[in-house]
Amino acid sequence: MNFFEHQAAARRSSMRLVVLFALAILGIVVAADLVALLLFGRGGHQVGVVAFVTLLTLAIIGFGSLYRITSLRGGGEAVAVQFGGTPVPENTSDLQLRRLRNVVEEIAIASGVPMPKLYVLEQESAINAFAAGYSPSDAAIAVTRGTLDRLNRDELQGVIAHEFSHILNGDMRLSIRLIGVLFGILMLGLIGRKILEHGGGRGRGAGAVLGAALAALAIGYIGLFFGRMIKAGVSRSRETLADASAVQFTRQTVGLAGALKKIAGLQDGSKLSDRGDAEEASHMLFGDGVGFSGLFATHPPILDRIQTLEPGFRAEHLSALQAQWLSAPPDGLEEDVRMGLTGSGHATLPSLPAANARMNVTPPMVAAQVAHPQSDDYRFADTIVSSLPEALRELAQRREAAMPLLLALLLDEAVAVRDKQFGEISSRMGTATVEVVQDLRQRFIAGLHPAQRLPLAALTFPLLRRRPRPELDTFLDTVHAAIHTDGRVSLFEYCLGRLLQVQVREALDPSQYARFGRRKPGSVKQEFATLLAVVAQAGNDDPAEAQRAYLAGMQRVLPRDHVPYAVPAEGVRALDAVWEPLDALDPLAKQVMVEAITAAVSADGRVSVAEAELLRTICAVLHCPLPPMLGEPGRA
Repeated sequence: MNFFEHQAAARRSSMRLVVLFALAILGIVVAADLVALLLFGRGGHQVGVVAFVTLLTLAIIGFGSLYRITSLRGGGEAVAVQFGGTPVPENTSDLQLRRLRNVVEEIAIASGVPMPKLYVLEQESAINAFAAGYSPSDAAIAVTRGTLDRLNRDELQGVIAHEFSHILNGDMRLSIRLIGVLFGILMLGLIGRKILEHGGGRGRGAGAVLGAALAALAIGYIGLFFGRMIKAGVSRSRETLADASAVQFTRQTVGLAGALKKIAGLQDGSKLSDRGDAEEASHMLFGDGVGFSGLFATHPPILDRIQTLEPGFRAEHLSALQAQWLSAPPDGLEEDVRMGLTGSGHATLPSLPAANARMNVTPPMVAAQVAHPQSDDYRFADTIVSSLPEALRELAQRREAAMPLLLALLLDEAVAVRDKQFGEISSRMGTATVEVVQDLRQRFIAGLHPAQRLPLAALTFPLLRRRPRPELDTFLDTVHAAIHTDGRVSLFEYCLGRLLQVQVREALDPSQYARFGRRKPGSVKQEFATLLAVVAQAGNDDPAEAQRAYLAGMQRVLPRDHVPYAVPAEGVRALDAVWEPLDALDPLAKQVMVEAITAAVSADGRVSVAEAELLRTICAVLHCPLPPMLGEPGRA
């Protein structure tokens, strides 16, 4: 499956979760009613008892789920912190943490998504990890200390690629909702347990209270049964797909297979310490963190996962590894040194394409690359990062530099427009900020390669999200003013500014933006026409060529409709009205949308580096992340 098919499957899984949840509630309500009838159903009050118990049970489940979902409103960061995660500093000098950050940066740039927040479960010696959040904008990845200690770079990359597949394919929002839903199902059992732990008191009503507590605990086991069944049913297939996606991302099976072998061969395995929240998060983990098997297993058997990657691997091979590691447990950093995997992990890196390079692309090829980076994309991601000036890389890791750096990226080439932008920045954030922005543009941004601009912005997003909300509101207002200074702001600068707004807003209120679209292309004809007209006009000085590019895009998405070509009088600002309707398209319609935008950008079958970055930025605004290289560059 490609990205859009994964998204569609995730939406179907969400609907399936709703059905399973309803069936589980029905089973719990029926059980509660039966117990109530046995205890209190005498004297002709059966109907009243059933009605009261049904409403009470539904209220307990509903409020329990609502409470847990609300506690996770903060998205990935909230989940990671609740499960004991310690943030990884941006400028860490710890070799293991630095290696983790390098691997994650590499995969983030290669896949075209913002850099997620990173956490370490310091008290866990097992090998495990999870990704959490509602969308890539608020994603967090947490790994255990055992993962850092035991895995070499290739194996760590395989695990992180597995987690990135959950970020890209829509699994995270399903997982986080599953936590909330299952908490509600288990509420009756939790209430019964608490009453029994603290006693039911003494007196005439104590026996009835203890009886009710025992009944609630028994019904809670029914909820526990349903909860584990739901998790197992939803999770197993997602983990299999994530393994396959991780291999597709990295184009090598050795790393992921090696991580799984170490889970199977080491004493600590992947089982987390005996905490109540381990089971709650079991469906999110890279490896089985609890130890369930059979119907309740959230992951395929570990040997089956290894054999899918290495068909010749046998149980006796695993026994040999267990014996070897019993006496000499592996050390990931030592293995890196021995295997020459320090640094980027790539022996040779490609160079950045020349500014006048053009790439051969086709709309289906670009749509197939959405959220599916390959090995060349990883190598190119390393090139992008390593070719950034060292001083600029350090700035990208400093929290106070994030806002000025992003504002510097938005500055227009025209001096008159840029002066107006400085005025807008000064009126909102002060003259000191303007001076920093001017300095950054002169020292770094003016000479930045087009392929470095979007990745540089993506690296700063985690830092930006940590600013206080009032500062972020002021920053968003400043970004809006800067990109709307006048109609001469370039389409790329406008789209980059829009992307900043999308990322920050989603990070501030992640649960509010966590939804799958359902609209069809026929319901957004005018929005398509506006976007494709602006893109076509921006890429072609000749009106006839612009019209041809527009028609190429419309033919992809609305072949049976005729919407005349007309460039909006307000220019790029007309796009303000198109983003939300287009982002609300259903996943498979978005695939056609990406093909249409590509057709308009590459009406001659080729795109320049600048056009490729524009295409990537537009797709990122519409939550369709593209890798940095769209094809093999060649000379025009």
